Amino acid sequence: MSDYLHLNKANWDQRAPLHAASSGYGTEAFVKDPAHLSDVVRFDLPRLGDIAGQRGVHLQCHIGTDTLSLSRLGARMTGLDFSPASLEQARLLAQRCGAEIGFVESDVYAADRVLPAGGFDFVYTGIGALCWLPRIDDWARVVAALLKPGGRLFIREGHPMLWAVNEDREDGLVIEYPYFERAEPTVWDDDGTYVETDIALTATRTHEWNHGLGEIISALFRHGLQLTALEEHDSIPWEALPGRMVLDGCGEWRLAKERWRLPLSYTLQGVKLG
Repeated sequence: MSDYLHLNKANWDQRAPLHAASSGYGTEAFVKDPAHLSDVVRFDLPRLGDIAGQRGVHLQCHIGTDTLSLSRLGARMTGLDFSPASLEQARLLAQRCGAEIGFVESDVYAADRVLPAGGFDFVYTGIGALCWLPRIDDWARVVAALLKPGGRLFIREGHPMLWAVNEDREDGLVIEYPYFERAEPTVWDDDGTYVETDIALTATRTHEWNHGLGEIISALFRHGLQLTALEEHDSIPWEALPGRMVLDGCGEWRLAKERWRLPLSYTLQGVKLG
C-alpha cells in the first residue's frame, strides 16, 4: 500500500465511529424516520430525477448516509470505500434501517476490478471525495468503466476554488493552496475532524490533492463521457470557512457577506457515450 493510502486510511478508520456517533451525520434520524434523507442528497433531489429501479454505485461512500438516502429513493445501491471502519458503520446503519445495500472495501482506483464493469446505471460521488485522490484521470477512467452505455455520472463536490482558500485566514479570502492538480500532495497534520467530538485522532497525518474544474471535465471527456449539466453553488453542507458563514434552513452554509465572491460547491452530471 502506498504511503498516502496507508496514512489516509488510518485517519478515516479513526474518523468513522466519531462521525457515526455525531449529530452532524444524524444516523439516528435515519433509524427513526424511514423517509429521512441526508442533507446532501436532499439538496440535489430536483437534479437527481427518478432513480427508482436503477442500479447505482456510490464511490467513496464513507459511513453510507448518502448511499442509504439514494436507496430510499428506490435505487439498488452498492457502496464502495477503502476504510473498513467506515464500511462497518455503513453496514450497521443499513441493517438498522432494513435496507439491502452491498458494501465493498476497495481503493477507488480498483473499483472496476472488484465491481462489474459496465454494470451500473449511475455512479454517484458526494461532497469531499475527490480531494483524497492524487490523479483525477484515473478516477474518470474508473467511472467510465463502471457505467453501462448511456449510464450517468452524478457528482456534488466542494468547489476547487474553495479548496484553494486558507480556511484559517479570517482577514480575507486568501488563495494559499493549489487549484490545479500537482504530483506533490498537500500534507496535513491535524488531530481533529469536521464533526464535534472530544476525542483526538492519533492518525493525524493525511495527504490531499486539488483538481481544477477544467481538469475534472477534461478527464471525463477523455474517457468517453459527455457533460450534460454543470451548476456551481454558493453553498456547501458544512461550515467550510469558520466564522465567515451563515447556516440556512436547509443544512447549507453560505458566506455571511458578499456571497457572489466565491463558488463553494458544484453539481456535475455526465453520460457515458457508446
